[in-house]
Amino acid sequence: MKRFTILTALAAGGLFTAASLAAPEDFVTGPLIENFGAVAPIENQMPIPEDTVFRIAFDVSTPAEVGEINRKFNSAARFLNMHTAAGIAADDIQIAIVIHGGAVQDVSTGSHFTPGVQPANAELIATLLAHGVKIYVCGQSAAYHDIGVENLLPGVTMALSAMTAHALLQQDGYTLNPF
Repeated sequence: MKRFTILTALAAGGLFTAASLAAPEDFVTGPLIENFGAVAPIENQMPIPEDTVFRIAFDVSTPAEVGEINRKFNSAARFLNMHTAAGIAADDIQIAIVIHGGAVQDVSTGSHFTPGVQPANAELIATLLAHGVKIYVCGQSAAYHDIGVENLLPGVTMALSAMTAHALLQQDGYTLNPF
């Protein structure tokens, strides 16, 4: 299948006109993850080779504001949406998120910190997991913040440390996304 630019893919779907130049209202979610990961249509001048397979690790240490979605989790959804819109098969995009520092609270159940409060990131985390994203928590950071395996959102995996998770992911061909 020939790779399309996001501009071409979205234009074919009638999602924008040539007059739009990626103003905030032009950012759309999908085609893979709805409600998260909005991207703008772009006339891509850097071709993506036909046989491209992405294996990307996102490093997340900064927590979101209380009640807000963690920006880095949303970036993982953006990566998936942007590249599937550009013609990359979803199966050719493998993402892992490694969480440490204060961000471990963003994948903890709301009852752990505030009884009865649903964590703001719960829906996005469940959606990412449903699309094959692997999510690892630094066990050292979790211990520091008094978070046990039983306090993690469903599907989130406890690792020995963020350093360990990144080392193992790199050995498995993942590159670190600096954004």
